[in-house]
Amino acid sequence: MAAVVMSYYCKPSPFLGHFPSYLAKSSSRQVAGTAVQESKISALFWGSKKSVQPKELDVSVSLQDSILTGSGMEVIFDGPTEFGIFFLLVLAANCNLVGFKFRGGLEKQITPKRISLSIISSISEVSSHEWDACNLDATGPDKFNPFLSHGFLSSLEESRSAVKDTGWMPSHIVAKDESDNVLGVVPLYLKSHSYGEFVFDHSWADAYYGFGSRYYPKFQCCVPFTPVTGPRILVRNTPFRDQLFDVLVSALKDLAAKSQVSSLHITFPTEKEWHMLKEKGFLQRIGMQYHWKNRNYKKINHQPLRLDLMLDLICFSCLYMDKILFRISLHCCSFDEFLMDMKQSKRKNIRQERKKPMSVDLSATGSTQCLHHCMMRHASLENLVLVDYSFPFTYDLDSVYSVSTQNLSMKRLRGYEIKARHWDTFYSFYRNTTDNKWGTPYLTRDFFHTMGSKMGDQVLLVVAEEGDELVAGALNIIGGDTLFGRLWGCHPKAYYPSLHFEACYYQAIEAAIELNLNTVEAGAQGEHKIQRGYLPVLTYSCHYLIDEAFRKAIEEFLVRESTQVKLVMKLIHDSGPLKEGLK
Repeated sequence: MAAVVMSYYCKPSPFLGHFPSYLAKSSSRQVAGTAVQESKISALFWGSKKSVQPKELDVSVSLQDSILTGSGMEVIFDGPTEFGIFFLLVLAANCNLVGFKFRGGLEKQITPKRISLSIISSISEVSSHEWDACNLDATGPDKFNPFLSHGFLSSLEESRSAVKDTGWMPSHIVAKDESDNVLGVVPLYLKSHSYGEFVFDHSWADAYYGFGSRYYPKFQCCVPFTPVTGPRILVRNTPFRDQLFDVLVSALKDLAAKSQVSSLHITFPTEKEWHMLKEKGFLQRIGMQYHWKNRNYKKINHQPLRLDLMLDLICFSCLYMDKILFRISLHCCSFDEFLMDMKQSKRKNIRQERKKPMSVDLSATGSTQCLHHCMMRHASLENLVLVDYSFPFTYDLDSVYSVSTQNLSMKRLRGYEIKARHWDTFYSFYRNTTDNKWGTPYLTRDFFHTMGSKMGDQVLLVVAEEGDELVAGALNIIGGDTLFGRLWGCHPKAYYPSLHFEACYYQAIEAAIELNLNTVEAGAQGEHKIQRGYLPVLTYSCHYLIDEAFRKAIEEFLVRESTQVKLVMKLIHDSGPLKEGLK
């Protein structure tokens, strides 16, 4: 039922309808001497115009310096100075402390700070240490967002993926104090198209063109090609952070006005930023993604493998070419717990898709964990089949899986385990996906090598192997409390039923449980994720349009669109894949 209703409500034209007739009254919208009549936008998401080369951004356009005086509280402490200092240290760690006074003799007031703002054409103009300090303070270590890191963003620029030639001209804003310390940064791009954003405004561009106006270039505050929620105004944790946030938002709006662009868009900000930006005159928009939530599923701590257990199992097995395999129909105990939260029909479907059971190569090297716990829970006579058997009994339970009916092995690789050959092959998979789906690859081969080198263990690459050949892969990035699924691809001549679901969704769930992460974000769109345990969540974007008439028309559209998005989310939750009471 939900899928049917969703299909109906996602038809584009009922959302946008007609632009109001007042748009045609402006003299600036005269075309060939004739006023443009009321126009109907035929589609919400499609029909984008040809990209135009972004004009050079005049970096001489100055952003006004600001004086920050602090916005926190002032404390007066009546007592010995030494106790007052300790008291202030405690307060400073927990409060937005602006000033303090001691009646015991010591007195100090935080002095105002002069903040200078500048526009940089490359993130390399800021040190990774300073940029990442802003990112870490903005997110906090528990919610660390790897896509906002200097390593990820610089990889996009260095690999020529997000540069002027591809329609993404870096125009980042940097705030510094008098001592040249970086106190805030904003990832910003001057864009000549709307590709790679995942918040669709192609029809807005069509409307501008239809009324004789220009939509591109525009400013985009985001992480290129990455529909991941996170803070967009990255400021250090200082007594002035709220004021600095306001200064940076004002600078963004001033820059848009002085540069004579049509609009400024902040996509996938946090909900908190979304509300704050509304107060600054931005239009609010919502969208929907599908995320998996860890409901306290825990990785099982396996006990050492006992030789008597191994011998007992061998007694129930058959010998074939001196080989024995222990096949466990369920991949891991904690994944079982997740399945038990699903409705029976959905649970059965997942088990059928995963009927390519886990195998353990007993001669393989890896982390010395054991089968004892899993065997005691899941082993049965029909689960015992043939594979290599030798001493010592060491293996990597968490990263080697065999899709035996298709002769495939699944592996999860991290950091140094990912070699250059993996990236080269994965790039060919990525190109196969883009050629079949999008038509234009956003990322270059160098991006994967550079990003993998800079981000190390934050990268998790799921690969499927047939023999010694890689046939498919899924790229994930590990954040503070979230596993982010990003890209998928396979060999152009390969077809393996359900492999996409295994590599992208089920392996990600197992990895999140293993790493004790709260969430798996599996990228944008994809209603097929619902029946596999991924439920809809809201995403946010903010839009600042210079033209008041267009602003009013788009604002009316966004109100109608938000109503439909919320209705679809309710329908999905009401008929979702989880048991009653688990929403």
